[in-house]
Amino acid sequence: MLLFKIYRFDNVGMGSILVKKIKVALLHLLPIAGDLTNNHSLVEKAVSQAAAQNADWIVTPELVVSGLQFDHLIGTDWIKEQPDEWMNHFMGLIKTLNTTVFLGCAERSKDNELFNSVFVINQVGELVGKQQKLARIDRWSTSGNELEPINLGDVKVGILICADAYTKRIADTLKENGAEMIVAPSSWGPGLHGPNGEWEQRSIDTGLPLIVCNRTGEDKDVSFWKAESSVIINGKRILSHRSEKSAILTFEWDLDAMEPLSSKFEVEYVD
Repeated sequence: MLLFKIYRFDNVGMGSILVKKIKVALLHLLPIAGDLTNNHSLVEKAVSQAAAQNADWIVTPELVVSGLQFDHLIGTDWIKEQPDEWMNHFMGLIKTLNTTVFLGCAERSKDNELFNSVFVINQVGELVGKQQKLARIDRWSTSGNELEPINLGDVKVGILICADAYTKRIADTLKENGAEMIVAPSSWGPGLHGPNGEWEQRSIDTGLPLIVCNRTGEDKDVSFWKAESSVIINGKRILSHRSEKSAILTFEWDLDAMEPLSSKFEVEYVD
């Protein structure tokens, strides 16, 4: 987090105020369903590239490690308790990059249940929290049952995974439990059963800003080519992007005012 001065004019003269600012990077990526090796490499490359832009927070789409519709291709035996071997490697990478990452990845519980989860890894490479998806959309996964915001020091962040935004109950519970903003890692393409104002309505219902990290590409029967990553405040998409290539979308965020300081995404495509 950075503190910086901004200057303003009023009736008395020029003054300055300190603003708590972070730089956020949304990884609007194109993972390949079932290709773990490709997706591991893509995530590591994109995260490293975003960290080189001094991103404080980096958010991936839902299930970026496996792609959304992976189970008909590679089954579920590969899903391990987390952190598994690759996750430990990735946490070590995050420590060297000094950033915080929201990572979409499947996990297996000690009771052998499978979950669609988002893990939060802080700048010293520690796993500081996770959220398991509650909506029963994925036939292979079990519904999570906990809704606790992640405390990142200066702010408590609620995580709303894709279709968990479909009704107001989950977002409302996150706010009741102390969330000050919501991050929504998603794999939700337009079309039949696509998003139809749910994110906007959840921002209205809760009064909280909502940051959506979506993806591009396509899986078995879902197209994401026109899916959008967005920053939504009071029901309005303040910033939005879609692309056919993996892209890093960065913007400055005011933690006091809970609004973007940027008027548009800075877009950099993954090398």
